[in-house]
Amino acid sequence: MSLFVIGDTHLSFGVPEKPMDIFAGWENYQTLLKANWLRVVQPEDTVVIAGDISWGMNLQQAQADFAFLESLPGQKILLKGNHDYWWNSLKKMTDHFEENGFSSLHILHNNCYAYGTLGICGTRGWVNLPDAPADAKVLAREEQRLRTSLHAAVQQNLQPVAFLHYPPIYGESRCEPILRALQAFGVKDCYYGHLHGPAQEKAVFGMVDGICYHLISCDYLQFLPETIL
Repeated sequence: MSLFVIGDTHLSFGVPEKPMDIFAGWENYQTLLKANWLRVVQPEDTVVIAGDISWGMNLQQAQADFAFLESLPGQKILLKGNHDYWWNSLKKMTDHFEENGFSSLHILHNNCYAYGTLGICGTRGWVNLPDAPADAKVLAREEQRLRTSLHAAVQQNLQPVAFLHYPPIYGESRCEPILRALQAFGVKDCYYGHLHGPAQEKAVFGMVDGICYHLISCDYLQFLPETIL
């Protein structure tokens, strides 16, 4: 039994007019992702998908992408990315999965999932850009969602592991409210996506203030889910 993570799958089976194949390094990416997934992930494993999962604009448009993920082995824990416009209330998403037999898909939203002694926690997060003021309302909401998720892990005596879509540190930019939440709950590892191509040059890796940061964007991982445990 293993735990994996990958971000930014950008599936487009339901909206073929939005292929990622037009970008360098993304050629035939959906086929490559499936082949790599089948090579390393077993039915008893769990995979966290850290946002930007589907280009579908609603649950119906994302249906084919959900079906693709359901067909792959393992349990999948999904969190929101900035392009997941299909994202809805937890009840609506859970009901949709149940109604359509997507039994291996689970939503990470104001909650956590136990994996052995680990608590799988996370939210979309937020990014501070040097030339743009942060959206205080959105940032406060994302901080609270992260704290709620981390608190759920601690309440179960689990070691929280954080999964975010946005990087909490990027170059010289730091999202302090998110970082304070990670520190407050003793997070030791933080996995994030969102960054593609040249943007990955400013990605932060390794230890910063006691937390180890990992970039897990799909193209950075060459469409191969990364093993955590």
